[in-house]
Amino acid sequence: MLTVGILAINLVAKSARPAAAAATGVTVLDTARLNPGAASRDYVRPSSAPTNLLESVPSPTAAPPAEPPSVRVRPVAGLTQAMMDHAATIVRVSQDRKLPRRAAVVAVVTALQETHLRNFANSTVPASLKLPHEGAERNFDSVGLFQQRPSQGWGPVADLMDPATAAGLFYDRLVRVKGWETMSVGSAAQAVQRSAFPTAYDKQQPKATTIVEAIL
Repeated sequence: MLTVGILAINLVAKSARPAAAAATGVTVLDTARLNPGAASRDYVRPSSAPTNLLESVPSPTAAPPAEPPSVRVRPVAGLTQAMMDHAATIVRVSQDRKLPRRAAVVAVVTALQETHLRNFANSTVPASLKLPHEGAERNFDSVGLFQQRPSQGWGPVADLMDPATAAGLFYDRLVRVKGWETMSVGSAAQAVQRSAFPTAYDKQQPKATTIVEAIL
């Protein structure tokens, strides 16, 4: 009977240990979280940013709603589906504004040349890294599909990192360029962007035209 009693006491003591640990604030280590500073190779973490694994994962609430597969345009001209989706957004913003097809071609030419239709964050702009993005580069404070700069009056980082809003801001400036409808596509793009490489946009026109035609 004495042996049975001892065994019962031991069993009760073991079952009470987790509760006791919780009461004393003892933390059970999760080995999967022992390296919280690790980041995806596709993202660049600023030195001042919190070392939090979740920072490099786009927030599902912040991302624009995905289009139903039935209305997505299949990629052309060597684009990925993500790139084609961005192009479709650019074109549809021009349609919403009732702009001519040429405006969409100018905008797609610009995004092709600036980022190859990828929504880039900037490693020197911490706010951009906290928003949905497809890699990060370091080029002044340029962000987004069009590499628009907050310091140059383009708008808040959140707006420039949103493809539809960024496209709208591009069109806002394009339509203010006198004679943009009749100048070359590359010249119209340069009039908006003021790039250090003013003739670089021209080579993107054939590809941009193919993309726009596939969407329209």
